Amino acid sequence: MSSYLIVGFIALVLVAWLLNSWLRLRRAEFIRTYKWPAGLLQKLAEHHPDLARKDTALVSRGLRQFFIAYLMSGKRFVSMPSRVADDLWHEFILYTREYKRFCRGAFGSFLHHTPAVVLSVNRQGNEGLRRVWWYCCKYENIDPRQPTRLPLLFALDAKLNIPNGFRYHPQCEALRAGAVTAGTGAVVYCGGDFSSTSVDGSTAGFGDSSDGGDGGGDGGGCGGGGGD
Repeated sequence: MSSYLIVGFIALVLVAWLLNSWLRLRRAEFIRTYKWPAGLLQKLAEHHPDLARKDTALVSRGLRQFFIAYLMSGKRFVSMPSRVADDLWHEFILYTREYKRFCRGAFGSFLHHTPAVVLSVNRQGNEGLRRVWWYCCKYENIDPRQPTRLPLLFALDAKLNIPNGFRYHPQCEALRAGAVTAGTGAVVYCGGDFSSTSVDGSTAGFGDSSDGGDGGGDGGGCGGGGGD
């Protein structure tokens, strides 16, 4: 292969990479600014009557964060870590035409629902959770290996006191020392376990994307992730 062919091939690869990166960023912006169908947040409030309008708006930000994590992972398998964000996702899917239109603009293909789960013996579910954890942390400029706080999506259920919700704490040492409790016997999961093989002998899904991106940082903690 001549040097001209090599240079041409490298140029084509670079152009393809730039186009792919541009398209991903464009789709991420579409997710951030997408206007929810009329009445969607009210549907969530009907399932959770204790939630105020600002609370349902926060849940919608968490769901946006989940969608961006899926996009930035290269559309790999993902799992939903929040019960309340999962409830909103369910309601959104029922707006069939709007959801299909959203998926086309956000991903270029349909995103099928996956149930809300926590780290368990289910390796596939764990892989999807680790992937979402990685990109949600990157999105909020959190170290996914040694988090000092939780990304919004993983904090929602505890913050809003969702019945049977999934509760996380960023630091394993405090959690296992008994310094952290959720009350009423609720189980609290450790964010640091996403980078550990101690759960299922694997870290599949944790930072495994070679073609994804950070999706930008909002530094927002429980307030980040775009509009409501």
